[in-house]
Formats: sequence, C-alpha cells, structure tokens
Amino acid sequence: MNNETDLRINSETFRRALGHLPTGVTVVTAHHRDGPVGMSSNSVTSVSLDPPLILFCPAKSSTTWPKIHEAGSFCVNVFASHHEEASRQFSRVGVDRFAGVSWHDRATGPALDDAVAWIECTIDAEHDAGDHLIVVGAVQHLEVRPGEVEPLVFFRGRYGSFAAEPENVTSPGDRES
Repeated sequence: MNNETDLRINSETFRRALGHLPTGVTVVTAHHRDGPVGMSSNSVTSVSLDPPLILFCPAKSSTTWPKIHEAGSFCVNVFASHHEEASRQFSRVGVDRFAGVSWHDRATGPALDDAVAWIECTIDAEHDAGDHLIVVGAVQHLEVRPGEVEPLVFFRGRYGSFAAEPENVTSPGDRES
C-alpha cells in the first residue's frame, strides 16, 4: 500500500477495523490537587519487562489527562466482567466519576476497591501520536486480587467477557516468533 492509499482511510473505517481487536478495560486514576481524577482506558499494554513499563494512550482532547500529567503518577485499575457500568461512568464528561465508587488511597492514585489488579506507575515518557498521546509508565508497584475472574473486554464497540483456557495451554507469548 502506498501513502496515497493510506490517506483515504477514514476514521470510521479505521475504528471499525481496529474494533475487531479485543482490548481489556481499565480506569487510570491519579491524585490531583483538586481531588481524585480518573478516566476509562482500553489502550493499556505492556511495553517492557526489564525495566517494567506499560503504556496507555489518552486523547489530546482529554480534560483528565492534563491533571494526571500534573500529578506525575497514576494507578491503572484493571476491570472484571461485572465492571461495565463503572467503566461507562469513568468515560462520561461533566459528572463526578467517583460518585458511588468505593476506593482507597495508593501512592500513585486512587485504587478502586472492586478492581482485580492495580498497576502503580510514575510517568516515564510522553510521545505525540496523531490525535492521541502515548504515555509510558514506569511500574512502581502492582497487586493482583486473588481468585479467578473473567475480564471486562471491549470488542467491536461493545463490552463483553472472556473465558480463559485451562492453564496448561501455551500462550502466544510462549512461542517463538
């Protein structure tokens, strides 16, 4: 494909095609001088094991990202299948996103009590990427809630879940590329 063809891809077609890639659902939170802030994000992924780094991609139009940036650290709250409504709440504009949500303090940001994992990070780098930013977080601490849970998954513009295979199945990361 040449660059001329690439320019004809419209945002609706792009969104629909990439919507076929299932993603996990998280809420990224931080302590801001005006109080707790948080936003839903399905763009969180691992970057490096050594050192441990993750990334997420807030929109440049986000009004929450500047507050998280100012805080300098953030907590990624990983959601399970029963968190759909909470995810929607943290996506809304002009509402108290923490209303009715129980949370506790962590060094990097509010930890939502009902999350299944918490990944605490300091901001390591920020890169321009079209209408979004790529934020790299240096993982400072993490914790996983014990027990089996089904993750909340976003796929083709809808929420759903995923039932994992038994543990003895080889994952794509275990095979050579």
